[in-house]
Amino acid sequence: RRKVGFMAAAGIYALDNHVERLADDNKRAKEIGAILATLPYILKVETVETNIAIFYLKDASNEESFMKQLQKENIRISNMGHGKLRIVTHLDYSEEQHQKFLQVLKEIQF
Repeated sequence: RRKVGFMAAAGIYALDNHVERLADDNKRAKEIGAILATLPYILKVETVETNIAIFYLKDASNEESFMKQLQKENIRISNMGHGKLRIVTHLDYSEEQHQKFLQVLKEIQF
């Protein structure tokens, strides 16, 4: 029961202090989705409605290489297997990090 209270307190704090930030996170996720949609190695980008961008590599066998190229730049995203990947923007994801990430995406090669 106590864990639920801690989670509720965190949610209440976020609603009281960071709701306006959600618009920034959602905007950045949409920008990521838009860039991904232009890249030759991307098969599909799901519609971005929140701060989560989900996309698919054209060649699922490139997933490990894609993740390693991001990790070399200290970028970590979630791989969901079979070439499906997920990016989540959040409070600690700065505009500087965002611009770097967009550039890294454009430079990835297979």
